[in-house]
Amino acid sequence: MIGLFIILLLVLFLPFTVKKVEHNLEYFLFIMGILAAVVGGVFDTELLLHALEDPIKITLAVLIAGLLFKWFQNQLGKAIDAISHKIPFSVFAALVVILLGLLSSVITAIIAALVLVLIISNLSLDRKNEIWLTIIGCFSIGLGAALTPIGEPLSTIAVSKMGEGFFYLFDLIGPFVIPGVILLGLLAAFVVKREEGAGNQIAQEEEKYSEIIIRAVKIYLFVFGLTMLGAGFEPLINKYLLDLSPKILYWINTFSAVLDNATLAAAEISPAMSDSTVEAILMGLLISGGMLIPGNIPNIISAGKLKITSKEWAKVGLPLGFTLLLACFIILLVTGI
Repeated sequence: MIGLFIILLLVLFLPFTVKKVEHNLEYFLFIMGILAAVVGGVFDTELLLHALEDPIKITLAVLIAGLLFKWFQNQLGKAIDAISHKIPFSVFAALVVILLGLLSSVITAIIAALVLVLIISNLSLDRKNEIWLTIIGCFSIGLGAALTPIGEPLSTIAVSKMGEGFFYLFDLIGPFVIPGVILLGLLAAFVVKREEGAGNQIAQEEEKYSEIIIRAVKIYLFVFGLTMLGAGFEPLINKYLLDLSPKILYWINTFSAVLDNATLAAAEISPAMSDSTVEAILMGLLISGGMLIPGNIPNIISAGKLKITSKEWAKVGLPLGFTLLLACFIILLVTGI
């Protein structure tokens, strides 16, 4: 138990405090996952085969979607520019947020974030509206991608740990996620404005094939490490988390604002938990993950490419995130969390 606690502390705080670990998170979690499985006494052939198999679907999805994005990026950019001038911009902003949020569960959160950046780069928005559309879009992508196990690492890990089928998360959290994505789209329509001539278009560099392949490999290692991590932490989960109220777990997961939410999912979710507990854990993780840049992969990609600072993100992400958290918590209470 002491060894697992030490590994847990390292996993939670090193990525947040050490830049080299933050920039090489996939390799770090790959090592920590194997270490946790060994220390937890669960490392065996069955777990190894399970960890080797879990990342395959999301890795292939990221690779294929990345190649398609590279091949059709220019055509997509031109289509975006044309469509954005043919319909009212408020409608366009809403459609971007809603469609990317829902499609992210199929094209993956990473590709959805790259498409979001491409769209924003072709809109010539001023800084304020660019930031608002980016953050609202990332909240939507972070929520929507969790509907299937190929959408993002968090959903891959959740489905794997619960031993459920492809549509498990769609059935479990879909009634929260889909209205949430639509609500975020309506918010974008209301707050994001475009004034002709405002801002500058951002030049988009075309990704190299090597970058696409490396990203897919990193996703594979990331999910492999999280699978091992989740299995290794089972003794901790069974002893300290199973008896905690879902209400407490929901608010504990506001840590997801500064820590990758897939890592927390691996450390918290257990097949011994009820669906309502898993539902509360996931919604807390998914919403909190949009509040600050480190919380989710789409935030990191979008902020990096659009050069959004942590302070700029926090000014919008924190109040928006806490509002969504409170609203979701009230709904969970009413529905019998």
